[in-house]
Amino acid sequence: MDSLVGIIPAVMALSIPIVAILTSHQRSLEKMKHDRLKDELELERLKQINYVTETDKLRLELEQMRLEDSKKHDSLLLK
Repeated sequence: MDSLVGIIPAVMALSIPIVAILTSHQRSLEKMKHDRLKDELELERLKQINYVTETDKLRLELEQMRLEDSKKHDSLLLK
């Protein structure tokens, strides 16, 4: 029983650094998850901007094609 009393403080003294290491590790994992989510959100935002830009570009190209076709059609009618 006396040997057990001497072991308990030693185990308690060693467990504090282990808990600190585990807590620090858990914090770093959570920070990495947070950073990854932040990057994913930024990527989705950029994808959305790109989608809108590409859609506008295609719309303008279609409008330009319509105008060109209209001019061709008008020039054929004038001949």
